[in-house]
Amino acid sequence: MNRLEGKIALVTGGTSGIGLATAKRFVAEGAFVFVTGRRKKELNSAVEEIGENSCGVQGDVSISKDVDRLIETIKSEKGVLDIVFANAGWGEFKSIEDITEEHIDKTLAINVKGVVFTVQRSLPILRDGGAVVLNSSITGSKGRPIFSIYAATKAAVRSFARSWTTDLAHRKIRVNVVSPGLIPTPGYDYLGITGEMLDSEVPNIPLGRVGVPDDIAKAVVFLSSDESSYITGIELFVDGGLIQV
Repeated sequence: MNRLEGKIALVTGGTSGIGLATAKRFVAEGAFVFVTGRRKKELNSAVEEIGENSCGVQGDVSISKDVDRLIETIKSEKGVLDIVFANAGWGEFKSIEDITEEHIDKTLAINVKGVVFTVQRSLPILRDGGAVVLNSSITGSKGRPIFSIYAATKAAVRSFARSWTTDLAHRKIRVNVVSPGLIPTPGYDYLGITGEMLDSEVPNIPLGRVGVPDDIAKAVVFLSSDESSYITGIELFVDGGLIQV
């Protein structure tokens, strides 16, 4: 459909799952996309899978120097950005009794600090009228056991969109949030979430299935395109209705 023809996009955490699916959608819609990842092997594989009109930049969004180097690379290669999808995130199950300082620091560094500096450092090269999409989660709105620090960071991401919408209104930069529901990705394997666990949730989902990364990618494309040109500051739940009814 070429809804993003000629656009330059950034996807953090683009080596698998939602980030990879979104990067592929961006390219299919006519954009050139920069993707980031911490591990070189996985990053190279992702860029190969995305194909032409993509570039991988290795780095960790929780390290501000890595984010600076990322933006300098984009500036050197393309000069400008039109779209920022701050997708990189991390989570780990911890009950309130087991939460440690290390757990808090790591989760906030990636999910909060990483989002802040990804967007902040992008602003000098982000065109007026550009689009910023932040990846949150239904856990920011609905309590789930042993996931409180992750949920708090995702609630913070939602709050950022409200504040940054007003901060950037003078530049007509739109800031929106996409909040996925149950979307199996490699991160689910890390958390030990099994197919049986997901199947047990299906009866609670009005659309009768768990999602796939491309469900989120399509929503991010919409929020990044001119089709959503009069939409800013919203949280778009893509969860099959799980927490909507």
